[in-house]
Amino acid sequence: MPKPNPSKAEQQSNIDEELENSKSSEITSTKSHGEILKQQIIDGQETYNKNAISILLSSLTAGLEIGFSYLLICSLFFFLQGKVEEDTIIKLLSVVYPVGFIMIILGQSILFTEQTSLLTLPVLNKKRSFRSLLKLWGLVISGNLIGGYLIAFLLVWIGPHLGIFNLLTVEKIAVHVTHYDNSVIFVSAILAGWLMGLLSWLIAASKSTLSRIVLIFMITAVLSFTGLHHSIVGNVEVFAGWISSSAITFVDYLSFILLALLGNALGGAIFVALLKYRAFVYDVKG
Repeated sequence: MPKPNPSKAEQQSNIDEELENSKSSEITSTKSHGEILKQQIIDGQETYNKNAISILLSSLTAGLEIGFSYLLICSLFFFLQGKVEEDTIIKLLSVVYPVGFIMIILGQSILFTEQTSLLTLPVLNKKRSFRSLLKLWGLVISGNLIGGYLIAFLLVWIGPHLGIFNLLTVEKIAVHVTHYDNSVIFVSAILAGWLMGLLSWLIAASKSTLSRIVLIFMITAVLSFTGLHHSIVGNVEVFAGWISSSAITFVDYLSFILLALLGNALGGAIFVALLKYRAFVYDVKG
């Protein structure tokens, strides 16, 4: 006689029990899929449990800190201009692009793209509601964007005064980010969100600070070298262009940031959180 299908409550209980019992491989000392997933859900839950002001301030800090990537991008672009072909300079920017991400992730500030899949997992695991996810995303995005605005104003002023870059450099970088069709920016942002969600997963799997730095550098350098659109770095790049050049309009900025945020969210939530979680669930069911 065939066994009756378990109820949804029983299925969820089985998933939670399997997560609780997940352990590292005794042979390789590497974390199992279940252990990484459990750690991600716990980390995500910790963020949900934080005070709203704390989340906003941590997100604001991340928005400010990502400005150090932009500072180095502009400085290197300006330094190499006239010495190296411009398309080569764009590729070389990937060497300095990861700096802000390393500061943010190791310093545990809250960056939207790095937290997207992390915050989605407790919802998939039925520990949090979809409404609470949207509310938390709203806080994180607000903090990241405001921090980006503040650092953009500061860098657009200080760069020319220090002589490390000029406003033409700011304009060229902003135009380079936005000159694509909307569909290209959207799909590019999905891929960027996918990579950033994967980065969050890989960091949870790593056990040393050095390996985490290597992973952050590797993933974010890929983003820069291939020109994939990251909403929070791009926010600083395009906003700085808008406030300092007529080549970037408010419509250009608004269109870019909406497409980049949506694409990054979909990439992290669907291609990392959902697929990683469902792979574990089907393994439990099997």
